[in-house]
Amino acid sequence: MMKLNEKLNEYRNLTADELNSKLGDLKQELFNLRFQHAINQLENPQRIPAVKKDIARIKTILREMELKNN
Repeated sequence: MMKLNEKLNEYRNLTADELNSKLGDLKQELFNLRFQHAINQLENPQRIPAVKKDIARIKTILREMELKNN
């Protein structure tokens, strides 16, 4: 498993388009995890908060980029 700083550095090195693509993928994964949870087929329930945190991290980095460009 990646450490937090490694993950943040990886996200910060991506372009805005790549981050938006990753964000879409994570949102789809979160939807699938919630669906699996609803029908009691979720193997790792700790994955849901981890994906939510990754989504928040990416949104934060995108916002930082937006503010830096203004």
